[in-house]
Amino acid sequence: MKLSEKKILKKKEQILLSAITIVNRRGYDGATMEEIAAEMLMTKGSLYYYFKNKGDLMYQCHKLVLAQATQELEEELQGEGTAEEILRKMVATHINYAVEEKETFNMIIEPKQMFNPEQIEPVLKLRKHYASLFDQVIEKGVSTGEFHVEEPIIVRMIILGAMNWIQQWYRATGRLAKEELKQHFAEYIIKLLK
Repeated sequence: MKLSEKKILKKKEQILLSAITIVNRRGYDGATMEEIAAEMLMTKGSLYYYFKNKGDLMYQCHKLVLAQATQELEEELQGEGTAEEILRKMVATHINYAVEEKETFNMIIEPKQMFNPEQIEPVLKLRKHYASLFDQVIEKGVSTGEFHVEEPIIVRMIILGAMNWIQQWYRATGRLAKEELKQHFAEYIIKLLK
């Protein structure tokens, strides 16, 4: 890869990280190309050198966050420990992303409303892979006798649905700290599987 290509990739990543911060702070509709450009000390027009439009930028932000979350889950799934221990780590990771990357991660819930037809297929593919990681840990627990479930896919949908709903009600200033929330969710999810 040429030096100029490396510089472009690095700048693009910096823009994405800045855009993710702004989207998480202001929401999808509140984040503007002007604000993202200003944060990067760029002109709005120069952003279009890197991204076609706001939709493309938001798609790339979502894809980056989802890819990071997926990589973390994959590492946890390949790590040492029982299925229960691994699932607890995966629950904590998912909740971290659901809370810390709320707006960007939230695009996973209804991608058809957020992305154009060319972007939908890769997003759905990544989303399906992400969900399959939870299927794998549940299947591991069933095969080792740790978990006792008749419908692992339904259980996974219940787990992800419950964790995704956190974005609707969780407040950092609320009654439970994020760490307590992760512990409670893990406890109830494990009870569901036993």
